Order: sequence, then C-alpha cells, then structure tokens
Amino acid sequence: MGKEKNPRRVAENEAMAKTRMLRTSPQKLNLVAQMIRGKKVDKALADLTFSHKRISEDVKKCLQSAIANAENNHGLDVDELVVAEAYVGKNLTMKRGRPRARGRFGKIVKPFAELTIKVRQVEEQA
Repeated sequence: MGKEKNPRRVAENEAMAKTRMLRTSPQKLNLVAQMIRGKKVDKALADLTFSHKRISEDVKKCLQSAIANAENNHGLDVDELVVAEAYVGKNLTMKRGRPRARGRFGKIVKPFAELTIKVRQVEEQA
C-alpha cells in the first residue's frame, strides 16, 4: 500500500550530480564544463585541479559528487567512468545598482547558474 518507487532519471550504467546557485554567469561556467565533456573522470579531475578559472573548484566538487554517487549508490566501477554529459543552466539573477553621474543609475546584474554532470560506465575495448 506504500508509495511506488520513483523511476531512475538516468540509465543503469549512469550516475548524476547537480549543483545549483553557482555564483557565476552560465556563459563562463559553460567554458569549464566544455573542458571536461567526454573525458575519463581521472583526466577531468586533473584538468579541473590545475585550471586557473575560479569556478573550476565548484565544478570539481560536482564531478566528485557524481563519481561518489556512481560508486556508492549504483555500484559502478570508478576506473571505467567517463563524463557523458556536462550541461549548464541559468538560475536567478540579482539586480543591483550604483549611482552614476548626472542622477543616472548604473545597473549591475549578478547572475547565478546551475550545473548538471552525468558520468557513464564504459567498458574499455581490447
């Protein structure tokens, strides 16, 4: 009589992690997400560790979370994981401002973004 289990949002050989409210513009975040798409997870982690972009640390946390979800929740092998998808979405935008010359108002927008990373287990071909 209990509630039915929710269906999985990803395939059996995939795991996902999502980070919301990242304090950067989606355009800048997409540059870092583009850097890791399609790579093996250990290579992607190394690239994020030595990246000079400020947001790469938050992307690395999200990737580590996806790896941990794959290992602990879905029983996937960490050595065979590949970053299948890494996509970026818009979140809210804070509107701020500052007074300018001659009674005008300078608009300042502070955008937020969200990041979704999916990792997939791929068997290496002989």
